[in-house]
Amino acid sequence: MHEYSVVQSLLDLCQEHAAANNAQRVTKVVVKIGVMSGVEPYLLKEAFEAFKKATVCEDAQFIMNIQKVKIRCDNCNNENELEKNEYLCPKCQSNMIDVIDGDEMFLMQLEIK
Repeated sequence: MHEYSVVQSLLDLCQEHAAANNAQRVTKVVVKIGVMSGVEPYLLKEAFEAFKKATVCEDAQFIMNIQKVKIRCDNCNNENELEKNEYLCPKCQSNMIDVIDGDEMFLMQLEIK
């Protein structure tokens, strides 16, 4: 499961931010996970809960915001969130689209003390 390595990187990033701000602990971690990111939310949460022990995130609340796939059509320049796994513009049905959100995972917010 690559979620373990993702969580380890996330915990390292939390540690770096806490140290840079002279904080003793992280109380909340908010991430945005795109449905095309390749990260399984349930497994990520389980891994975070397992690996946060004895870190600055030991008591941290872990919040995941799931991002649907957002596209921009090259044909009509329309932007939409896709409701299905049909990679067509809902407005003009073109397949000439660019994914502009929903394919990555981001650390969105940390609360530190």
